[in-house]
Formats: sequence, C-alpha cells, structure tokens
Amino acid sequence: MADDPVEQRIAEQGSRRFRGAVTAWAALRWQGAAYFDGTASDGTRLPVPLVSHAKLRPDERIAVSREQLALADRINVAGLWCASPERAVYDEVRRRGSLRAGVEAVDMAAAAGLTTVDAVRHYVHTAGPWTGVDLARRAVALALDSSGSPRETRMRLVWELDAGLPRPLCNVPVFSRGGTLLGYPDLLDPVAGVVGEYDGAAHLSAVNRRHDVAREERFRDHGLEYFTLVAGDLGDLAAVVRRMLRARSRARFLPENDRRWTLEAPAWWSVA
Repeated sequence: MADDPVEQRIAEQGSRRFRGAVTAWAALRWQGAAYFDGTASDGTRLPVPLVSHAKLRPDERIAVSREQLALADRINVAGLWCASPERAVYDEVRRRGSLRAGVEAVDMAAAAGLTTVDAVRHYVHTAGPWTGVDLARRAVALALDSSGSPRETRMRLVWELDAGLPRPLCNVPVFSRGGTLLGYPDLLDPVAGVVGEYDGAAHLSAVNRRHDVAREERFRDHGLEYFTLVAGDLGDLAAVVRRMLRARSRARFLPENDRRWTLEAPAWWSVA
C-alpha cells in the first residue's frame, strides 16, 4: 500500500497519535475500496478525514471531526485505526453532502465487499440526530449492492430520479429459455424488457467493442430493447432521459411466459 500516493497519505495521517480513527473515504480506501481515490471532482486532493477529540494542530492535510466514535465502530486494519465500513460510509455520505454522490458512496462500498446496503441502512437508522443523517437515510434508500461502478450508479439514478422509471435490476445474469447465459446487463427493466449499458473508456478497444456489439445482438435477438451510454453522455441529462424513455417506449412488455429470456438460472448454473 505504501507505494500508492493515496495510501501513503492515509498512512501518514492515520499514524498520528490522536486516539481516534481514520474515517470516510480514507477508511474505505484503506480497507480496499478502489473507487475512493482521495480527490475532489475537480481533481484536487482531499484532506484525510479523522474522528478524534485530541488537540491536533491545524493542518490542511487532515479534516477532524469531533463527533462520538463508539468502540464497536473502531477497527485496526493493517496497523491503522479506522472507522468500521458502516461508520465510514455514513461519514462519507455526509461529507459529500449531496444525494447522488451519497448513493455512489454506499454503492461503491458495497461493490468492494466491505459492507452491504442493509448493514449501512441499519447503521444509519440507528444513528443519532447528527448533521446529515436525513441525507444519509435518503441515500441508503436508493443504494444497491449490485452496482459495478460510479457511472453505473449515476445511470441508474437518472433512470429512477430524472426519467421517473421503476427501480431496475443491476448486473443480474440473464439467460435464454434454452439455458444460455446472455449477459449481465448494467441495468435491466424486467417488466418492460429493457437493457441499459454504460460503456466507459475500457470499451473503446477493438476487442471490447466487438464483445459489446455481440452482447447487444444477443439481447436484441431474445426480445430485449437496448440503450447505451458512453463517456460524456451523463453531462446532458435531458438527452439521456429521452434515450431511456424512447427505449422503454419501444419495449415489448411481454408477460413472463412469452419472453425468450429469463432470470431463472438453469440447472447447470447452480452447480457451477
């Protein structure tokens, strides 16, 4: 970890004698959550957040919270005292201060396997009346365990909050009626039969693009409507909403028995 500048910053500040814990994005990163890189949206470095009642000298490299930290919320990870994943997520949602960014924080902590949405929900709903608790409760209500990246979360939130469409499934295996795996769509509306995919920079190579085209063909061949977002699309919410609504307007809304696809896993899948 010491070779990475982000982890090095966390290690340096977390090694202070402050009788508390590293929290928020820094605790999540130290515990293995990749998408918490310690930078703001403009690329500037964030101070390392600490929870402590010690008298620390003013230092722009740290942000100190004086809130209470229960013993159960403090764990030692690779030599550093950190807030538990649930407490760290709670602090990170409140630090970010906006609903969608807060949902991303919960989603990405769950994606890293550090916690679950249910565990964070329990923590948030049993927390005291601290600043930001209402925001955290709204964020966890929109969070999912199955999001694979921040952009997938952003796409899903546009679907729900801006397009006003029902909550979709994310990254679930979809099969043909014959038992062939069709893929794991980033977003699936199982009622309408719509698949949504976010193709980031990793999808630009020729090999990955061929895979993307083949995946789209498989879904369409089995009666699923399809839309794709690429880098930059989320900067124009109105256009994205129109694309989503048009895709859903073209969808077949078939009853389950008439579909050529299914969410029911074949026997070989459960054995594998």
